[in-house]
Amino acid sequence: MLWLLAFHLIFMVTWFAGLFYLPRLFIYHREALGSGDSAACARFEKMERRLYTIMSIGAVATIGFGVALLAGWFWPLPGWLIAKLVLVAALLLYHLYCRRLIAHLARGRCPHSDKFLRYFNELPGLFLLVIVILAVVRPF
Repeated sequence: MLWLLAFHLIFMVTWFAGLFYLPRLFIYHREALGSGDSAACARFEKMERRLYTIMSIGAVATIGFGVALLAGWFWPLPGWLIAKLVLVAALLLYHLYCRRLIAHLARGRCPHSDKFLRYFNELPGLFLLVIVILAVVRPF
């Protein structure tokens, strides 16, 4: 059980590293689009694709090891765990939306403002804060 937990945490760190950096790349990419720097845009597209691949591996492994850890729980699940699973599902939607933004930027357009992207960039930190508190403190 501790090995499962260790690998769950290792891959969670990988996933979150990508979630923290990818939205920052979106901000830089949008700036490059605005300046017409096609070389920078091509560089950001490549970086975004590669990072998304790595963080997707982290996401799949995190969820896989998390499901394995769930095998040790009995129903009904405690409230803190249900809340954590809901947040992980929302985080997965965030992850998938990042893929959509990669596609938009690769086509040379961004549907969002700089301000939106800057707020979007902060969301993974909030997810991490609440998920870790739920898992460690188990408040309910």
